[in-house]
Amino acid sequence: MAEPKPPKPQTPKPANTRALWIMLAGVSALMGLSAVGVTMMGRPPGATAATAIGGPFRLHTGGGKVVTEADLRGAPFLVFFGYTHCPDVCPLTLAKMAQVLKQLGPDARIKALFVTVDPDRDTPDQMADYAGSFDPRIIGLSGDRAEVNAMLAAYRVYARKVPTAAGDYTMDHSAVTYLMDRDGKFLRSVNLDRPPEDAARDLQAAL
Repeated sequence: MAEPKPPKPQTPKPANTRALWIMLAGVSALMGLSAVGVTMMGRPPGATAATAIGGPFRLHTGGGKVVTEADLRGAPFLVFFGYTHCPDVCPLTLAKMAQVLKQLGPDARIKALFVTVDPDRDTPDQMADYAGSFDPRIIGLSGDRAEVNAMLAAYRVYARKVPTAAGDYTMDHSAVTYLMDRDGKFLRSVNLDRPPEDAARDLQAAL
């Protein structure tokens, strides 16, 4: 009597493999949109997306000047959160922002903020010099830990220190560019990953 043959190894079905990649892509997308996730989780009951982002703040720019939300009223403004030691995303975003501001022209009534997520290393003067090197209309802001944390919370920004092997640290943070209206209320996020003339044309409607 012939011995029974062992079962052949099962090859994973393409559909299952595709589902795994879809799941991984979804996780990556959620990580990339961490700011949106925090916004949704932190929204007060009954609040809309427009009321869940933004609010009063008090930070500092170069020369010891204090900047608050009241100083920005009367014109729409952009807000991006990052840090001066950032190796790629922050300088790239600021460069794109500068290109959009250039497209809008020197007389456009719009301002832009670059707010640190790393106040332990980024002083107000450093932030002002760094932001201004991309475009003078980009205002670099820092402050003490409590002041910065208050603005991070108001804008639903995710940020945390990530230690490096060299004993230093980098910052993991959300990378959303916010568009606020002339009253400091959230309008929408801005997609800077497109031709600057297209982004400028969209922003022109808010001016």
